[in-house]
Amino acid sequence: MKTGESAETYLETILVLGQTKGAVRSIDIANELEYSKPSVSVAMKNLRENGHIAVDQHGHIELTESGREIAESMYRRHRLLTDFLTELGVDEQTAIDDACRIEHVISQQSFEKISEHFKKLERN
Repeated sequence: MKTGESAETYLETILVLGQTKGAVRSIDIANELEYSKPSVSVAMKNLRENGHIAVDQHGHIELTESGREIAESMYRRHRLLTDFLTELGVDEQTAIDDACRIEHVISQQSFEKISEHFKKLERN
């Protein structure tokens, strides 16, 4: 099932916040993304209904297997694209911002070719 850009962004944010904060709640996501609490609440409901997250009785959000797969894929894309852009001379903040947009639309083939290119550079 194809997930939309918004869902991918939320899942990636949950992954990153979980790595830094441990327990993740909706308010953490709202603060991180600078979204309204009602918007985050609706998104969490949709992610839960689609089986990408689980929420416990304390409001802590955890990624399910499918949610983690999507989040990790987006995070890998984000990191590689950020590195690629900074390697080209783009300033770090612009590279981060652009990678956030590109990671959702780049084809798997293009992403793999960029990844292969970086691996070749590392070997040389």
